[in-house]
Amino acid sequence: MSGTELEWSQSDRAKAAAKLMVGWVALLWLLEVVDVVAGHALDSLGIIPREPSELIDIVPAAFVHFGFAHVAANSVPLLVFGFLAALGGIRRFLLMSALIIVADGLGVWLISPAHTNTAGASGLIFGLFGFLLTSGFTERRPLGIAVGLLIGAVWGTSILFGLAPTQSGVSWQAHLIGLAAGVGAAFVFRRRPTPSTALTS
Repeated sequence: MSGTELEWSQSDRAKAAAKLMVGWVALLWLLEVVDVVAGHALDSLGIIPREPSELIDIVPAAFVHFGFAHVAANSVPLLVFGFLAALGGIRRFLLMSALIIVADGLGVWLISPAHTNTAGASGLIFGLFGFLLTSGFTERRPLGIAVGLLIGAVWGTSILFGLAPTQSGVSWQAHLIGLAAGVGAAFVFRRRPTPSTALTS
């Protein structure tokens, strides 16, 4: 493969990652518009703990929010973390996101306080943060380690604040479980180096 082909491949990958995440965030905003028009009917798609019927809301809950301020707070980190994670491959990103969303939703269903309603993309955001922070080390890639350290320096304080159980109206459980799921995903989806092709005479 020539340097030009490799460059185009990287460019195409970046464009695909950008389009995916812009579309993803646009979908969240569209759903919130629908929610407002419908009198906040979509809020019922949040997760109410330990109610068996709520298990079907584990995935939808990651896409609905409680107001435009909620969506706005999640949009930028989701765009940035999602774009960086998707650079490693769209298929891998979608599988990893599915793992984080399901694990986070199940965890919220199991351990969140009774009679609460949890929704929003923040569990996935914390998961992507955990993945990016860890994947460079699991794959032994200097660039990945540098990216992880950079996002840790920029967003680390906000992430730690989001894990504090003292914030009223914020599901620190979803944040903590999402973070743990993202770290786990870094091991499950780590890319192993391709062995060098042996040459024989």
